[in-house]
Amino acid sequence: MKTEIIKIDPDNITPSLSDIKRAAEILKSGGLVVFPTETVYGLGGDATNPASAEKIFSAKGRPKDNPLIIHIENAEDAALYAKTTPLYYRLAEKFMPGPLTVILESKDTVPYQTRGGLETVAVRCPENPVARAFISLAGVAVAAPSANLSGSPSPTNASHVIDDMYGRVDVIIDGGECDFGLESTIVKIENENTVTLLRPGKITLDELSLVCNVNVASAVVSELKAGEIALSPGMKYRHYAPASPVRLLDGERDDVLKYVKEQGNNKFAILVYSEDKDYFAKQLPSASLYELGSIKNESAQAHELFKILRDADKESFDVIYAPLPKAEGIGLALYNRLIRAAAHTIVNLRAANT
Repeated sequence: MKTEIIKIDPDNITPSLSDIKRAAEILKSGGLVVFPTETVYGLGGDATNPASAEKIFSAKGRPKDNPLIIHIENAEDAALYAKTTPLYYRLAEKFMPGPLTVILESKDTVPYQTRGGLETVAVRCPENPVARAFISLAGVAVAAPSANLSGSPSPTNASHVIDDMYGRVDVIIDGGECDFGLESTIVKIENENTVTLLRPGKITLDELSLVCNVNVASAVVSELKAGEIALSPGMKYRHYAPASPVRLLDGERDDVLKYVKEQGNNKFAILVYSEDKDYFAKQLPSASLYELGSIKNESAQAHELFKILRDADKESFDVIYAPLPKAEGIGLALYNRLIRAAAHTIVNLRAANT
């Protein structure tokens, strides 16, 4: 398949509306179009077309029981595809457009293929101006998982998409860097006062708690139990992972230094906070260091994480070490992505020193 690349300035999309319209027509005719959002790039197909869902699963190498998120232009459009509730509209008023996905009971307008065989559908209204224009011109909900090969780190710029999807999709819309860099927060409405958090993101547990009661699914911080159904993307399978094994180290920097030295790896990388970069550069001159950002700025860490994992993946390291984030605020989203990238391999260095 020949892939067309369309470059668009997200701060001035007007000159590119004809290109966006052409991409939207390709999607409506059954093609696949990659587009930017505020979180990561999405691999888009017509959410109402079963054949488009099949194409998405094929392009990604994605298991077909892993449901797709549908993207809509306006929060009210959810009623075309799902059975909305008063709590949905309260969440929408507070967080949409934005990086929140809400799981609702599906209507028949969304085929089983898009839903991963579930009775529910995941609905999101992005705030990225390119995404909004694209969905508007398509005139239909756009099913779109992250635009990467299944299991690998999600793409946060067009070069990542080109690495994974060139020749697999019809169009790649290059809208620059994604603002946040981790996928949307996903919640499932349980009743009119309660949601269950299935995947953490930029919209935090504390922010959701201002609107309603929030339960946290055990799979947010641990492995999905045997036989448990994955209700949202990113729950069931190893995700966000480079080819090199990732090990999460829970401890102070002196403990991390001691542990890494003891392992004796020939070629390894360490993800470090800005405050610790000089320390590790001096103590481990043979290590490849990747700067996550300040330990005090979790949004900056979120923006950099997938880019770093992709850059590190090109070097074929024996192992990649990373700090274990605190599972609170945006740190919960970082924790969630990293434990899956590491296949839940956490080395507790604190216990070894107590």
